[in-house]
Amino acid sequence: MAYGKTQDAVDRLTPEQYRVTQENGTERAFTGEYDHHFESGIYVDVVSGEPLFVSGMKYNSGCGWPAFTKPVDDMVIEHRDVSFGMVRTEVRSKHGDSHLGHVFPDGPPEAGGLRYCINSAALRFVPKDRMEAEGYGDYVSQVEEVPHG
Repeated sequence: MAYGKTQDAVDRLTPEQYRVTQENGTERAFTGEYDHHFESGIYVDVVSGEPLFVSGMKYNSGCGWPAFTKPVDDMVIEHRDVSFGMVRTEVRSKHGDSHLGHVFPDGPPEAGGLRYCINSAALRFVPKDRMEAEGYGDYVSQVEEVPHG
């Protein structure tokens, strides 16, 4: 499947989705719809639809945003971010160039030690039972049926 950013997709974004993905915004902590969401499936870029994170990599970090230990394949790009007087690593979608959030080195050590702190507004969730129909069948085997929390 080919992924990319189109003007039509950008035009369909809510004001919050636009602010986060296109203007490098950050949603307020603990307000995003996926912060405490632990259903089996895949999280995709709200703009391009490219697969980003599977539910088995999601965990409750307590940071106020959805947290993942690693992305799907090589679908995210990392950039040095020195905004707001901090040095951080920004995470963007590879094909949609959407701002997703940041990655930090304080994740679970047993899972590689990274915490991808991602804005819910940058994501769309596809439940496991809809993945095949929506073109994400290649990723079903990566979705674990493990309770999270």
